[in-house]
Amino acid sequence: MKNKNLLILHFTVLIWGFTGVLGELISVSALHLVWYRVLIAALSLFLYFIIKGKSIRVTRDKLIQFFMVGGIVGLHWVLFFHAIKVSTVSVTLVTLSSLTLFTSILEPIINRKRISIADVAIGLVIIFGIYLIFKFEFKYVWGIIFGLSCAFCASIFSILNARMVKQTSPTIITFYEMLGAFFWVSLFMLATGQFNEQMWLSASDASYLILLGVVCTAVAYVLGVAVMKELSAFTVALVTNMEPVYGIILALLIFGHRETMSLGFYAGAVIVLGAVFAYPYIKAKIENRERRLINRKLH
Repeated sequence: MKNKNLLILHFTVLIWGFTGVLGELISVSALHLVWYRVLIAALSLFLYFIIKGKSIRVTRDKLIQFFMVGGIVGLHWVLFFHAIKVSTVSVTLVTLSSLTLFTSILEPIINRKRISIADVAIGLVIIFGIYLIFKFEFKYVWGIIFGLSCAFCASIFSILNARMVKQTSPTIITFYEMLGAFFWVSLFMLATGQFNEQMWLSASDASYLILLGVVCTAVAYVLGVAVMKELSAFTVALVTNMEPVYGIILALLIFGHRETMSLGFYAGAVIVLGAVFAYPYIKAKIENRERRLINRKLH
């Protein structure tokens, strides 16, 4: 059963990795792309609730909270897809991996926790890796900046979601966050006159968007949540870190030379991804050592 859940989790992470490829294939702007994505995802999740016969009632305070966080999710996706449009899938996915760096800085501030030395050390390694990417792929400077901004937003909503999921079902949170993202993106598009002929879809764009909204968002999320309950947090963290690796491999297979980077980029990418992979191991060792020290004091 555990192997089956592990396989499902890897498949889910592979689907998430394919998101970047779809962002490159879809020709509409990042803003229009996200508008369609969150609309399709929200409708898919609503259909899921109807089929399952689940209630989606929440308090007004929670609804406001979910909508506000949904705004951050929407901004995160706009920045993510715009980074792909102005650079490459590989650059965007590696810079998105700096999520670990931002979380190590922001989580102690938001949750008023003690700053971990391990978090700071991993953060410094990631900064060095990003510096190498900046140095050798400066032509993609805007892609790197948007990718880092996207990771910053992802860090904020991940920390807030971790707090909210203790009181509300993650699927319900996702549904209302999709609605919130749709609301804020629609509001911005209305204010800036973005509801125009440029958002019209070709047949291929429509197909890719349905795949993105239904499979890569709604289905992948429901699958992910289901298996995450059966696996350890350590296993989930480790497998989830495969997303940029899967995404970069898929991008190289599909786009070929367009995704080929300099050796300096790959050196930086290995440093960033290596730090991200090492993080769960280091964190687990520190927590085990602290647990043993507490047990010794108690005895």
